[in-house]
Amino acid sequence: MSFAAPQHVVVLNDEEQYSIWPADRPLPEGWRSAGVTGSREECLAHIDEVWTDMRPLSLRDQN
Repeated sequence: MSFAAPQHVVVLNDEEQYSIWPADRPLPEGWRSAGVTGSREECLAHIDEVWTDMRPLSLRDQN
């Protein structure tokens, strides 16, 4: 018997900090979907590609 890998969704908060969340669970308060769903590895690869500046948005806006 083969089981499908759990699906995750890439989420981000108002500070544009990224994380992953199980796709079958409601998003936690303060987080929204970034529009990417896939395996854990796919989601983490997407975050690695797009989250190039780890500083929170409020800190980046100070420049």
